Amino acid sequence: MQLQDILYAQGFGTRRVCAGLIQQGHVAVHETVCLDATAEFDDEGLRLRVQGLEWVCHRRACIMLNKPAGIECSQKPSAWPSVYTLLPAPLRQRPNKSAVQGVQAIGRLDQDTTGLLLLTDDGQLIHRLASPRHAVPKVYEVTLKHPAGERELQQLLAGVVLDDDPRPVRAAACELTDPQYLRLTLTGGKYHQVKRMVAAVGNRVEALHRSQIGGLKLPADLAPGQWRWLEAADLALIQS
Repeated sequence: MQLQDILYAQGFGTRRVCAGLIQQGHVAVHETVCLDATAEFDDEGLRLRVQGLEWVCHRRACIMLNKPAGIECSQKPSAWPSVYTLLPAPLRQRPNKSAVQGVQAIGRLDQDTTGLLLLTDDGQLIHRLASPRHAVPKVYEVTLKHPAGERELQQLLAGVVLDDDPRPVRAAACELTDPQYLRLTLTGGKYHQVKRMVAAVGNRVEALHRSQIGGLKLPADLAPGQWRWLEAADLALIQS
């Protein structure tokens, strides 16, 4: 694959811009500056340095991000900064078969919810993880306003009725790690589902953090606002 096409596919600009970056000496391949825009390389795993930015090429961009509070999971946020501003430009600008460029969040977290967020430009992966049919479990750490007990746990496991659906919504699992700290596992993704389920049992969510999707846990060393590539082992944990 020609180097100018690799840069384009990775999101470094139009083909003309990418060719210009190469010809002006702004692109290094495996630490060596390359001035030939038509030079051919195997793109997967190729290590680049583009205008000082170290970059490892991925044909599909799949990343995890530790979402901080005060950030919206929207391309066009209404009141808070967009989560996409936390990503480098190439991830936001990657050409995509859809009408929207760059990676897309798989599901959304409210602006005040923190934790594990997945983003990708792989449409099949988005469909698989977002579809209720596949029932991918998601684990939330919930800080409650009032102490809870066994009664509330049993209600959540048995199912509670939300105001937009007469069918009960059940937790796949739940446990109290402390009287005011609940670990809740859901396989659905209704609007404000955790908050509404907790409200349905007479309590209130004071803080909400997603710690796990499928078998993938948020790494302890991934600081709020930081992101990293998903490896094949990570993807296997999500899809298993």
